Amino acid sequence: MKVILLEDVYKQGFARNFLIPRQLAVKATPGALRQFENLSKQAETRRAVREEKYTKIGQQINDLTLTFPVKAGETGKLYGSVTSTEIADRLNETLGLGLDRRRIGDRPLRELGVFSVPVRLDAGVLAHVRVIVHREDQDPEEAAAVFSAHEAEEAALMEYEAEMSVEEEADTESDDMADDASTEVEADEE
Repeated sequence: MKVILLEDVYKQGFARNFLIPRQLAVKATPGALRQFENLSKQAETRRAVREEKYTKIGQQINDLTLTFPVKAGETGKLYGSVTSTEIADRLNETLGLGLDRRRIGDRPLRELGVFSVPVRLDAGVLAHVRVIVHREDQDPEEAAAVFSAHEAEEAALMEYEAEMSVEEEADTESDDMADDASTEVEADEE
C-alpha cells in the first residue's frame, strides 16, 4: 500500500495500524496526490520558518556560557559529573526553551575545564554551548583563564616535542649518511 505522509515521521511504522489511525498518513489516491502537492508546498514553507527559528536559537546558544561550580580532587577529577540533564536544565532556564537532555552533549563532564558541548536542535541545526566546570571556591572567569593558559602551555609543549622529534630524526638520518660515507671511503683505501 502506498501512503502519503502528512507529517515528518522519525521512524515510519505500519500504515494501516499506526500511521493512518494517528492521521500521520493517508492512502495515495489521485485526489490525495493533488492535495499532497499543496501540502508539500506548505510543508516547505513551515520547514524554512522552523529552520530560521532554530538558527536564531542556535546563535543564542553559541553565544552563551554556562558555569558549574563543583567539588573536585587535586588532579581536577570531579566527585561526580556534570550531566547532559544539568546542562539541559540550565539552558532551558536561561533561554526559556524546552530542550530534551538527549539532544545535548555526548558524554558527562568528569573533570575541571572549559568545554564546547554540542546541542542538536531541530531542522538539522547544531550549536555549541561553552561550559566552564570550576571549583566551588573559584571565580568562573578566573578559572576559564587558568584553563585556557594551561591548554596553551600544553599545546606549546606538544608542538615543541614534535619539533624535537623531527630534529632528532633528521640528526639520526645525517649520522647514518655520514657512517655510510666513511665506510665507502675506507673500502676505497683498501
